[in-house]
Amino acid sequence: MTGNVNEWRKELDSHRLNSLTEIFGQPKPVIGMVHLPPLPGAVGYTGYSMQQIIDFALQDAHTLAAGGVDGLIVENMWDLPFAVGNDVPPEAMCAQAVAAAEVVKAVDVPVGINVVHNGGRVCLGIAIASGAAFMRVCMLTGAGVWDTGEFDHGCARELLSARKMAQAEHIKLFCDVDKKHSVRFPGIDLSTHIEWTEFYLADAIIISGRMTGDAPSLDKVREAKQLAKGRPILMGSGMTAENVADFFQYADGCIVGFGMKDKGHPDQPVNPDNVKRFMEAVQTAR
Repeated sequence: MTGNVNEWRKELDSHRLNSLTEIFGQPKPVIGMVHLPPLPGAVGYTGYSMQQIIDFALQDAHTLAAGGVDGLIVENMWDLPFAVGNDVPPEAMCAQAVAAAEVVKAVDVPVGINVVHNGGRVCLGIAIASGAAFMRVCMLTGAGVWDTGEFDHGCARELLSARKMAQAEHIKLFCDVDKKHSVRFPGIDLSTHIEWTEFYLADAIIISGRMTGDAPSLDKVREAKQLAKGRPILMGSGMTAENVADFFQYADGCIVGFGMKDKGHPDQPVNPDNVKRFMEAVQTAR
């Protein structure tokens, strides 16, 4: 048996990010969203081929990367109504992994994975299979109810154990608190949720609004920055060219999806003009 009983904490902390620049090489990085169309098994899926899904994903990935974003997240945005946790169908999980792997190969920026709602171990599996660098965890700690009606709880124990067993601690955990599309269990305020999430080894804390496309209040982001004990803060929804400078006063980066699409058409491909306009605003804000 090897190891030092006095070194366990050092070992745990050695896998955590100190700054988002360690992944993205850029202060206040912008992470663009590759929203996959409905995957096989989803209500909206109409029988198109896996190659068509890949081609759609690569189109958006190339547009975002060419526009100057610092990273990407491949997400099953249109698998409505969303499955929760490990109830994500295996056919959807496999399709997302295949599409994400092609994105990872196609771009020169770090790629992450998100599975809504709260994919946890499913999300980790896709990240491992695709070669992703990080993943979004919708509810690492605490408890709440999703918009689909399911009660859910944190997945920290299962997720961290699985990551350790898979020797995949290079995959970093960007974790939501007070996640959009959900209502927290009564008594779990923002301070408590951030404290729990930071304690259970989140690499970064994500702050979002009420629903997809909604921005949180500036006061909420300011409070989160004060509570996060130095953990990076990422904006998780509602970012636009008009408001990014305000939020970058406190946030250490942002995830942006609908703000890159044609206005009013979030299910459409990324608009290169919107990417350019957003990134110009970001350069000024930085």
